[in-house]
Amino acid sequence: HARALYAVLTKGKIGETYNIGGHNEKKNIEVVNSICELLDEIQPRLDFLSYKSLITFVKDRPGHDLRYAIDASKIKSELGWVPQESFESGLRKTVNWYLTHREWCERVQSGNYQRERLGVNAS
Repeated sequence: HARALYAVLTKGKIGETYNIGGHNEKKNIEVVNSICELLDEIQPRLDFLSYKSLITFVKDRPGHDLRYAIDASKIKSELGWVPQESFESGLRKTVNWYLTHREWCERVQSGNYQRERLGVNAS
């Protein structure tokens, strides 16, 4: 969706709001299952069990969103942007990125990662 951000930056109207989405409404469990299936294919577990066996269901948090969906028709009609990736191809690229950047993931999870928002603190 970086191309969508570029379209908004170069063609969008100042002060206008544009929803960016891929028209892929999915339940959370569907996304999790898709990730598990990709991992089963790309990097099978040593015990040969599916990653789906690691899923643990928990109670929804208070205020849990029942649905995640947006109407992205405005960015298409006004700026001509449409997604160039399918959900499946984008998810595969994302999973592959994380698998090839394990050192970065480990640094983030180590507790040493600053998690600061860049560009807001004056130096």
